Amino acid sequence: MNHFTIFASKNDIEDVELKISDAFAKGFAIVKSENEYSIKSKALFKKHKFTIRVMSEDTNPDYFTKNIPGMMGYYDNIPFEDDNLKELVLTQISVLNTVIAIESEKEITEEQLLLFSRVLSTIGGIGFLPNGTLLDDEGVVIVYPDGQSGPSDFRPHACTRKIMGQAVSSEEGEQRKNKTIAFLKENAIPYAASLPQLPPIEACQFKTQEDIARRAVALLIVIQFACDVAQGGNVEESRDFFINMLRKYEVEDDLTNNERDFLQAFEPDAQEAINISWQYEAYWTLIWALGFVEKLDVPDEVCDCEHAIQVVSNYETFEQFYQETTMRNQEEILDEADKIYRYHWACVDSRIQEQTAPAGMNESIVMERRRGLFWMIGHRDEAWDTISMDT
Repeated sequence: MNHFTIFASKNDIEDVELKISDAFAKGFAIVKSENEYSIKSKALFKKHKFTIRVMSEDTNPDYFTKNIPGMMGYYDNIPFEDDNLKELVLTQISVLNTVIAIESEKEITEEQLLLFSRVLSTIGGIGFLPNGTLLDDEGVVIVYPDGQSGPSDFRPHACTRKIMGQAVSSEEGEQRKNKTIAFLKENAIPYAASLPQLPPIEACQFKTQEDIARRAVALLIVIQFACDVAQGGNVEESRDFFINMLRKYEVEDDLTNNERDFLQAFEPDAQEAINISWQYEAYWTLIWALGFVEKLDVPDEVCDCEHAIQVVSNYETFEQFYQETTMRNQEEILDEADKIYRYHWACVDSRIQEQTAPAGMNESIVMERRRGLFWMIGHRDEAWDTISMDT
């Protein structure tokens, strides 16, 4: 092993240089060039050289655009033995904005790994080993690459910048937030006044009516395949049938990478099939936005799957389906996104407090509806498979 990587969520990287200097103050010579550090041991024997590169979303935005979705996908596909831990890990990854990448000329020794773990503890965040093992900020294993839980009592950490974004606030956003809070009060649902606003309409990157319609049809077809897999059906027959359906409706190109990989897998993963099946709830928000569902009720019961299927199956082509869509206005969609955001906080808070979710809400339903709504408003311009679930 020649690499050790620290991922963190930080408002800035101004203090990183001092923390690196402190960690290698004894026995090492440090040469800095911009955000790269060359570190050499001063020992007469067993000389070592490390290179440390510091990157943030500000200094290296392309790195985060390319690598964080891949990291999300990697850990999303690991069969965690603890689903709650998986959620915590994915939540942490979704708010990472700083990387301290350590590269050694030689194989990293246990002594050096301890030293790097000390750097991790001063900076905070999570440590990533090349085999996929994750460490907490004390160097204790969070999860092993096979999904086995480590001894860490891990809790994600997000800086205020990642939680609140670039401190974007508006009168429109405040009015929307206050309207949602009034609704929550009326229905005895807990809320956090500190939970930030969502962006105003003009700051969102709304998907078009056709984008939403295509996502809905492609997703519904993949969900049907996932249901067959989860129920132990004939995978080959099901795959052939639903690939033909994708082609019939001309939405094969509208699959996400994760969906395409799942559909083409020789032996589709059973847990992934279940995860995709839950996306009926995300699909429900899409067909609501397209006018096929009258109202998004409190997410306490699963959607009407029979109606969900008929919405598309009633039409022979995508064009026929699209012609029957009636797009809701952006304000209405953003209102529902704000509401689901605050529902999600209430669910997470009740789970942390080891209490039942308020109003009988099902957190899995909430998360999937949030996926659909946040994708439609273009929140942080996140892809379908990597919608962040921070609260």
